[in-house]
Amino acid sequence: MVKIKLCGFTREEDIKKALSLRVDYLGIILYSKSPRYVEMCRAVKLLEAVKGSKSVAVMVNPTLEEAKEALEMGFDLIQLHGEESLDFAMEIGIERVIKAFRSCLGLKVQEEWKEAHAVLLDACSESYGGSGKRSDWSTAKGLVERGFRVILAGGLNSESVRDAIRTVKPFGVDVSSSIEVIPGIKDHKKMEEFVHAVKNALGD
Repeated sequence: MVKIKLCGFTREEDIKKALSLRVDYLGIILYSKSPRYVEMCRAVKLLEAVKGSKSVAVMVNPTLEEAKEALEMGFDLIQLHGEESLDFAMEIGIERVIKAFRSCLGLKVQEEWKEAHAVLLDACSESYGGSGKRSDWSTAKGLVERGFRVILAGGLNSESVRDAIRTVKPFGVDVSSSIEVIPGIKDHKKMEEFVHAVKNALGD
């Protein structure tokens, strides 16, 4: 079964909805320049609502202290969404890292990243995720064929995710903007439609 990661949560009621849909990963963004940014004190409250799924702290070029603080406060995983190095991930504990890469021309992913919990392939964009742009599925498929646990992100929605799963055969899929009313506020119907599409993607 393809894993499902929903990202950009800012409200307890949206987290509870995701949990009712048996989503595997819930992402909370700790990057201050994101429109879905959650301050640490607020993140603690949101974490209390996450039960039965893995919580992911999405960070962009954090310090080692910031990353470790997120784990200590209760996050299961850290998603590194900037230019973080392999050595930095090793210092955190690479098995607790999801490393995001942008699927830009010439992307090279070191074999050592296979030790991470997963690698996330996002769109080639100037922003750090949440752009709504589609990633390069052929690049993602190539990483899957090399043995990486790939979480496919970038422009997915309930209509496109079925083809994405059949084409790429990823470890998981990630979505944020296409299941929102506005950044950080989830549309529960769109969440249902996305999860249903993923769970039925390989049904026939």
